[in-house]
Amino acid sequence: MSAKTIFKRIIDREIPAQIVHEDELCLAFVDVSPQAPTHILLIPKKEIASLDQVADEDAALMGHLIVTIRKLAAQLKLEDGYRVVANCGPNAGQSVDHLHFHILGGRPLAWPPG
Repeated sequence: MSAKTIFKRIIDREIPAQIVHEDELCLAFVDVSPQAPTHILLIPKKEIASLDQVADEDAALMGHLIVTIRKLAAQLKLEDGYRVVANCGPNAGQSVDHLHFHILGGRPLAWPPG
């Protein structure tokens, strides 16, 4: 059995986090190394390593995550815009093998991002 990721440990309340949303399917919390004034991580409670590992049967879960992103953006008052990022693999900057979405806002965001 592989070791728990830091995100699974947050879900299991083994590591504290500043949680801004939780329901039966997902958890959202403030990033400890923010890249914008608002930087939230949204993770599914189901352990999925990355977008590459999303299965067809995860379609409803993925839809729930997208709708939750919209609701969080409204709750966080990101009316001027926000960016959603899902890094997939090490060359894209994914550092935790648990699917997660970065929700960034509160300042102008440049393009291209990196």
